Amino acid sequence: MDFANLIQTIAIYALPVLFAITVHEAAHGYAARYFGDNTAAMLGRITLNPAKHIDPIGTILMPLMLYVATSGAFLFGYAKPVPVRFGNLRNPKGDMVWVALAGPGANLAMALAWGAGLYLLSGAGVAEPFFLKMCQGGVLVNVVMFAFNLFPLPPLDGGRILVGLLPIRQAMAVSRVEPWGFFIVMALVIAGVLSTVWMQPVMGLTFDLIDLLLTPFSWLAR
Repeated sequence: MDFANLIQTIAIYALPVLFAITVHEAAHGYAARYFGDNTAAMLGRITLNPAKHIDPIGTILMPLMLYVATSGAFLFGYAKPVPVRFGNLRNPKGDMVWVALAGPGANLAMALAWGAGLYLLSGAGVAEPFFLKMCQGGVLVNVVMFAFNLFPLPPLDGGRILVGLLPIRQAMAVSRVEPWGFFIVMALVIAGVLSTVWMQPVMGLTFDLIDLLLTPFSWLAR
């Protein structure tokens, strides 16, 4: 392992990762409060303070150990999930969809912002690789979080969206998977199934969407 390269990688990705997880979790809390659940607000989780959302093991130790052990080939991590009591929402089943969508939606917005920043820096003639790579990293990190969290299996956001959209009987059947959902997702990640079947196609479509939406910025960079 090249530790100089490790330090450089951490420096480039630290800010994008912190923003990605912080805004993602805060967005869930904002949406939950808007639809009637104040749990996250009462616990101080509706905040852009990264310290409130970072899990020492899931956000720092696990990704760092995996990066070193696999030379960057395999990474996985998680933040402290924002607590939401769906029973407190004014329309629990329907509002659950919007609360779950808020996190990935925030990541998509941040990917667009980092992409716009990359075009603006290039258009302004900024050639410093560190800043350009940070913007590229910001796009990548948020697209990965957007695609991963939309995987339709509880407790991921995509699973909660699916539960909110399905008829009640099917929704209850899917929700019963939640206690084992994390382990199922981990198994699919390790086996490479999640990457092949879900991540690569969804990320490809997301990058295409970002390129389309940022077309005006690409003209400015020419």
